[in-house]
Amino acid sequence: MELTMTTSSLSKPEAPVEQANQLTKTCYQADQQVKFMYLQAEIDCLLEELKNLKRQRCESENVHG
Repeated sequence: MELTMTTSSLSKPEAPVEQANQLTKTCYQADQQVKFMYLQAEIDCLLEELKNLKRQRCESENVHG
């Protein structure tokens, strides 16, 4: 039995180096997106904490004021 490989599923054949570069770029972009989403979530948490602290300070000033 003889096995042959075809590139019929590819729109254009690429050199292995080009394929590796494309995979690296895709992984890099995904990694950056994950980092961005993590930082965005951290910012949201810090803003919520800041709002709570401001609210507590305002309530404290009204009680003692």
